[in-house]
Amino acid sequence: MILIKFMKPISKTAFYTCGVRMQDAERSDSVCGDTFAKVFMNEDGRQILETFKDETSPNAALVARHRIIDDFLRLELASNPEQRVVIIGAGFDSRAFRFKGGVWAELDEPQVIVYKNERLPVANCENQLNRISIDFSTESLEEKLSAFASRNPIVFVIEGVLMYLNEDEIKQLLQTLTRLFPRHKLIGDLMNRKFFEKYGKTLHEKLTGIGASFKFTADNPEQIFLENGYRRLRKISIVEKAVKLELINIPGILLRTLLRTLATGNAVYIFEAR
Repeated sequence: MILIKFMKPISKTAFYTCGVRMQDAERSDSVCGDTFAKVFMNEDGRQILETFKDETSPNAALVARHRIIDDFLRLELASNPEQRVVIIGAGFDSRAFRFKGGVWAELDEPQVIVYKNERLPVANCENQLNRISIDFSTESLEEKLSAFASRNPIVFVIEGVLMYLNEDEIKQLLQTLTRLFPRHKLIGDLMNRKFFEKYGKTLHEKLTGIGASFKFTADNPEQIFLENGYRRLRKISIVEKAVKLELINIPGILLRTLLRTLATGNAVYIFEAR
C-alpha cells in the first residue's frame, strides 16, 4: 500500500463501472456474472457508486455494453483458445479470470495495476496474463506495445475509454495499433453527438463532478476509424441490447421510430484493420 500513496489516485470512473458490474453480479439473473468485481470495491468505491445510484438507464447500458464485449470475446476464444487479447485502459476488467482460454494483456495506469495485483494477483489467473503499467500522459503506448508487435491476429478491447480522448489522441492510438499489429480486430464503444446532447448530459455532469469529461462526441464517430486504416465489421446498439436483456423496458417499435437516436447513437463497434 505504500507505493499507492505516491501515485495518482485511481480513476473514480473505474470504481463506478466496476460497482455497476458488482451490483449486476449480485442479481439472481446476472447479465455479466462478474463475481470478481466486488474484490476491487473498497469504501471509497462504494461511495462513488452511490453518486450514480439514480442513473438507472446509464447503469443498465454499462452492463449491456460489457455483455456485448463479453459475447464477442467468447466467440473469438471459442474459435481460437490461444487468441491474444489486449485490453487498453483495462481498469478493473476481470475477463482473463472469468473466461476460458486466451493470452491476455491488460494496460493501465500504475496505480491501477498495483491495486489490481494486490486484490487479484496474476498468479491466481488460470490463463496467461500480463499486466502492463503505463502513465498515459507521459509514456509511449507504442513503446509499451512494441514488445508484442506481431503479424499474428490479435484483439484489442477499448471499453469506456474512447469518449475521454480527443480526436488527435484517437488518431495516434489507431495509427500505433495498425503500425504494430497489421492483423487485428478492435472492439470499443462510441457515442455520437446527437445521443450525447439528448440523453447524456445529466450523466456527464456527474462524471465531470468526479473528474472525468467527454472529449469525443462527433456526428459520425466511426469515421475516424474508417479514415485510419479500419473497416467496420459490426455495430451493436447498447440500448437495444439492454432492452433485449430486459435491463431497460422500452417498446421495440419506439426504438425503431421515435427513439432512433437513443437506439443508434451509443453502440459497440467491431473494427478490423485493413
